Amino acid sequence: MSKPIVVGVNGSAGSAAALTWALQRAARLKLPVILIHAVDDRWMSPDFQYHELIRQSGMEMLEEAQASAVAQAPDVKVEIQLRHGSGGSVLREVSNEASIVVVGAHDKHWMDGGPLTDRALQIVSATECPVAVIPQKRGSVAKGVVVGVDGSEESLQAVAFAAAEADRGGDELTVVLAFKSPARWVESKLPTSGLAESIMEEDRIVLAESGAGLGEKYPDLMVHQRLESDTEPAKALVNIASEARLLVIGSRGRGGVSRTVLGSTAHAVLLNLPCATIVTRVHKVKHDKE
Repeated sequence: MSKPIVVGVNGSAGSAAALTWALQRAARLKLPVILIHAVDDRWMSPDFQYHELIRQSGMEMLEEAQASAVAQAPDVKVEIQLRHGSGGSVLREVSNEASIVVVGAHDKHWMDGGPLTDRALQIVSATECPVAVIPQKRGSVAKGVVVGVDGSEESLQAVAFAAAEADRGGDELTVVLAFKSPARWVESKLPTSGLAESIMEEDRIVLAESGAGLGEKYPDLMVHQRLESDTEPAKALVNIASEARLLVIGSRGRGGVSRTVLGSTAHAVLLNLPCATIVTRVHKVKHDKE
């Protein structure tokens, strides 16, 4: 059986957008959908008088979301689950059996005990499968898939994921490699031996190699390459993907929430979400000892 799409539901406008995105993907890929709401009752005593009320409210929220899902995509099988624990821990538990976890992005303000944007970061850091973070508003003419690379072999896994997404959706793929040039006072200390030009040429080669072989596997896929030589990677990705249907970034993150664990580029992109963004797990490439 194909792994389901898991959607985090919390009653917000962001989770409604996530549900719509997930249903469209499920209908296209013929996958079931599981709607999950986490009741974080770790701080409550079982005798607490509002314990059952909170559970009931959570179930009603799920039932409303399920009814909305049936109305939007009647051919998609939709299941609901009420679980206990934090949103991050609950979605981490189910991510092993999911094809993708989908959550909504939120405005950057304090709500419900913390900035909800950080909840998305927490979920992305913890889960074992790809995570899609969906903005509340999406452009009606959004098209194209953008993927970021950094020259590592691991980033090629993100390119492969993005290429499959673009080909499946009939989109063009843009592969982006960006780096920030040294500060002027640093650059002035560099030897005038063509070092900067050599670095630029090396990056052009890396970018070209990142898309190598895609034409053979996806003969109808149009691939563009963008080399941004004086821009922070996150800023370049956010700008280039502002009118894209999808942005794909790779992350080795797992465990706790931190920029180091998630990756500073992924962290910064999720705080400035340009479009629907999938963070896909990349795994360290092991080389045989010579």
